Amino acid sequence: MSVIRNIWNSRSKKNGNFFSEIQKIIGFKPKSIEIYQRAFTHKSLHKKDKEGHTVSYERLEFLGDAMLSAVIAAHLFKEVPHGDEGYLTKMRAKIVSRKHLNQLGEDLNLVQFVKTTIATPQFGANIHGNLFEAIIGAIYLDKGYTTCEKFIYKKVIHPYVNIDLLEGRVISYKSLLIEWCQKNKKKFHYEIYEDTGKDEQRHFAVKLHLNGKVIAKARATSKKKAEEKASKRAYFANQDKIDTRE
Repeated sequence: MSVIRNIWNSRSKKNGNFFSEIQKIIGFKPKSIEIYQRAFTHKSLHKKDKEGHTVSYERLEFLGDAMLSAVIAAHLFKEVPHGDEGYLTKMRAKIVSRKHLNQLGEDLNLVQFVKTTIATPQFGANIHGNLFEAIIGAIYLDKGYTTCEKFIYKKVIHPYVNIDLLEGRVISYKSLLIEWCQKNKKKFHYEIYEDTGKDEQRHFAVKLHLNGKVIAKARATSKKKAEEKASKRAYFANQDKIDTRE
């Protein structure tokens, strides 16, 4: 415990101490710095609280995800009175997409504060978004809903939420293509096979069939990525036929 505290409170040439750096990010003086320390504690430390419960950022990530979703939902409900439940759900999904949250966390360089026994380069891109949600959860516990809401407006809504632009943003080309095919009674399927080739890393290839004809091909390091890549190519090749506004 004392060792971890010393690490967090030590002053580095580049970043200063943990307290001052967190204060810069959240925009106010924390009441309980321990909550924010928890927001950057990885489960690999096997840290326990006084009651013997595991301490890691994952619980705060869960809470932050819920708070972010609630604040965004309330904002959309107020700003888009014509939007039905389906429209509002899609718009919220665009704002809190994993890609967007990862970018927000990366822009704040939150990963520099993670305390873990694992080398941070080994973490995937989602670590950035997870930490962003964890710090939102920490703000809620430390200062309450109003302060948490203000932080989300400052870091997410004001700089990034433009209703007109969001309406034209595509989250998943695969979902868009499937929806269009089902609506227009088009037969489609993804043919997936392993295609490592000369690459050291495992790769998958996919052929996208539409009404018995291959309309797009792609390869990537996962089946999901390959399908999305092929769907994107198919979308732009048939953009004149696919009306995303319907």
